[in-house]
Amino acid sequence: MRVAVLIRGGTVFDGTGTPGVPADVAIDDGRVVAIARDDSLARADADLVIDATGKYVAPGFIDIHTHSDRSILINGRMESKLRQGVTTEVGGNCGSSPAPGLGAAAAKPKASEDSGRALENRTWPSTAAYLEQVEKSKVSGNYCTWVGHGALRASTVGYEMRPPTDDELAAMRRLLHEGLEAGAFGVSTGLIYSPSGFAETDELVALAEVAREHHGLYASHIRNESAKLLDAVDEAIEIGRRAGVPVQIAHHKASGRSNWGKTEQSLALMDQARAAGVDVACDQYPYVASSTGLTSVLPQWAHDGGRAALTKRLSDAETRAKIRAEMLESRPDYGTLQEGQGWHNILIARCRADRSLEGQRLGEVAVERGADPFDLAFDLLVAAEGNVGCVFFSMCEPDVQRVMQWAHTMIGSDASSVAPYGQLGEGKPHPRAYGTFARVLGRYVREQGVLTWEQAIHKMTGQPAARLGLKQRGTLAAGQWADVVVFDPATVQDQATFAEPHQYASGVEHVFVNGVAVIANGDHTGALPGRVLRRGVDA
Repeated sequence: MRVAVLIRGGTVFDGTGTPGVPADVAIDDGRVVAIARDDSLARADADLVIDATGKYVAPGFIDIHTHSDRSILINGRMESKLRQGVTTEVGGNCGSSPAPGLGAAAAKPKASEDSGRALENRTWPSTAAYLEQVEKSKVSGNYCTWVGHGALRASTVGYEMRPPTDDELAAMRRLLHEGLEAGAFGVSTGLIYSPSGFAETDELVALAEVAREHHGLYASHIRNESAKLLDAVDEAIEIGRRAGVPVQIAHHKASGRSNWGKTEQSLALMDQARAAGVDVACDQYPYVASSTGLTSVLPQWAHDGGRAALTKRLSDAETRAKIRAEMLESRPDYGTLQEGQGWHNILIARCRADRSLEGQRLGEVAVERGADPFDLAFDLLVAAEGNVGCVFFSMCEPDVQRVMQWAHTMIGSDASSVAPYGQLGEGKPHPRAYGTFARVLGRYVREQGVLTWEQAIHKMTGQPAARLGLKQRGTLAAGQWADVVVFDPATVQDQATFAEPHQYASGVEHVFVNGVAVIANGDHTGALPGRVLRRGVDA
């Protein structure tokens, strides 16, 4: 027997949640062709033989919640993810997808069309056109997507804070049909962002019904993850029940000290829903800090009309005073500059208007400058045209562990594929872009025993594959596509920190995508064998 690759002597975890077993794995023509627990592969000839003695062999990890939609076009090597074992990324999350981009959603790039800067904001008229662009660009890992509700709404209603007309809702449904027919896996919402957050529940049900018709999912960054967390979970469950569609709650958490512990109740709500027939699950990243735009601290009405309208409001003294008052009412801790509270829990991750601020806490900057923190934040947003990325330290470790241990939680980074060089190496991004999967394995399995190896690997492989309907990925078995990771259980660990985030994870030694080595002995090979995965199509 001759094969392309033979991985010998490792402990094989097949991704189903069962314990690992000593076995050899043979790969040929892009697929796993044999897994042998005996010596039947001992005499096989192979172009490449990997000695995996003392190592773990698993299906390639599936990152079910990413924002790599544009970064993979800027740099298709997908390095920060592949170097921690991720072989498939799911984009289009939180209501944000590059397609459809029509009407108000059609990007008008300032830079030349083929530059990285233009790609940061570029949109495509249809999901089909966008996925064709990904295929044309070539990538190292596999990619699939949701259709973002924010893109649907911006393409039809625009950025106005109002319900859609009947014609506008019909147009959104039509565009979603087209996106799902092109291979998207469902519809995603970002209900703290504009314009997705302007929608009422009935609108979301009407779109989730379209997802059901295509056997897709409803994936939601829910409307609130703090004081009204339980109400927001209830809404997501209601949408799933009314539309008859599976619900995927994004990056489940309880934000804000006064809300710590609420995940016990939120998970109970989801268990009750499952018992009543609503297929609800969630994903999670293993950190006590989140990351999003600084504009997320503002009241919803401030976003009405889009980013230009927002910055105009922030330039008006009277409107600033109104925004400040509403923020203080919902978050009294913004009224103090005490360490560990309010503004001190916000780290500036990306601010092209003032690069010197990146990596600093907003509260510390306000103290150093003798500035009012509200005015400092508003001035930054005006100078950066609303584009300031931040890290928010808002969760607690017991909640992280509780959510992680829930049977229906999968692992998702909520981050783009980046690299410590070039355009993608800018700023101080959340370390989850480099460390999510390695952190679960190193910290929460090996060091703390929160999960077993087989549980963690299942949450990264077979479980998300089943959720998405990827029948030929996510498990190791003969006939499956050869997305495979070989890692050292003694050394696998995240290295990225909030202070120095651009650091690759350690311990991941070999990664294969569709049978091709993309990580070999810890280094990227430069290979670009990734594929666009479309719903209902084995790829």
